[in-house]
Amino acid sequence: MTKNSFISVISHEEKEENRGSVEFQVFRFTNKIRRLTSHLELHKKDYSSQRGLRKILGKRQRLLAYLSKKNRVRYKELISQLNIRELKTR
Repeated sequence: MTKNSFISVISHEEKEENRGSVEFQVFRFTNKIRRLTSHLELHKKDYSSQRGLRKILGKRQRLLAYLSKKNRVRYKELISQLNIRELKTR
């Protein structure tokens, strides 16, 4: 697994205070997604893990959609820091 640059952006104290923030939740979901993806590369027929991965992907997608509607600047910063999606132009 590769280290994520987003870890350095959020300090340890901020993690303790902002566990409910959208950015932190997306960060946690992204780590889970990467872990499950690497697991599924080894275990291709683990269908329960595939289902869990799809559920987490949907949750992260909904959170990112919410963030893009509420605060476009924070959304763009988060996307670039996590390197998870191409920026959509409107």
